Amino acid sequence: MLASVLLKTLRDQARQLLAWALSLVLIVAMYAAVWPSVQSQPSISGFIEQMPEAFRSLFATSSADMSTPTGYIQVELLSFMGPIAALIYAVSAGAGAIGGEEDRHTMDLLLSNPVGRGRVVVDKFLAMVAGTFVLAAVMGVSLVLEGSLVDLVLPADMVAAARLHLALLGVVFGSLALALSAGTGRTGISRGVPAVLAVLAYIVNALAPLVEVFDRIQKVSPFFQYIAHDPLRNGTAWDSVLVSAATIAVLVALAVAGFRRRDVAG
Repeated sequence: MLASVLLKTLRDQARQLLAWALSLVLIVAMYAAVWPSVQSQPSISGFIEQMPEAFRSLFATSSADMSTPTGYIQVELLSFMGPIAALIYAVSAGAGAIGGEEDRHTMDLLLSNPVGRGRVVVDKFLAMVAGTFVLAAVMGVSLVLEGSLVDLVLPADMVAAARLHLALLGVVFGSLALALSAGTGRTGISRGVPAVLAVLAYIVNALAPLVEVFDRIQKVSPFFQYIAHDPLRNGTAWDSVLVSAATIAVLVALAVAGFRRRDVAG
């Protein structure tokens, strides 16, 4: 098992991943349970329309009709809770990939096996990707199955597209955390920097229609690649997928280079 860093990492995170999956199932169940009462109150959409445009932009509600299943999920799950869950998991996994091993003083044991440093980084990255995509899939399947019980009906292909973009959002910031973890070995920095940048990227994308400076740089925000093309209504935006994939590839390359060049602790 130690000879395969990927299998070891997947085994080590299995219980945590199961807990995350069960939590997401329950969260989706909560939103599904609330849907009938929201559906019967069309005045909610009117209330949202009366909010200042800045607030509507921040919560991705500027074009969402809460009385429809798509609008409801866009506001309640895709704009806030979904990204938070994906980012927390992916950033934590990325930050702990290298720095966590050093904090636990297990890195010497890991590197004493016939695996190169590049292989360690790539396998840790693949484990983070696998976990993030599994959680996105759990969220999507739960949404389709639990939603069908309460007339919260969404096209499965559109849900899959939204989950793909959500998973890529998580992996982008998880890869940044991995690069920082591999380059510095410090889990605090590896968690804190991606968290701050994620908040800034969210604000830039949300307020771009209102702030000229943000409008100029909106397309570099990972949140633009995630939600700007409205995948729950329009399906997968392959140009955004390619941009996210390229960003991830660059960050993983930096992680490999950073880990190879420095001394490691424990």
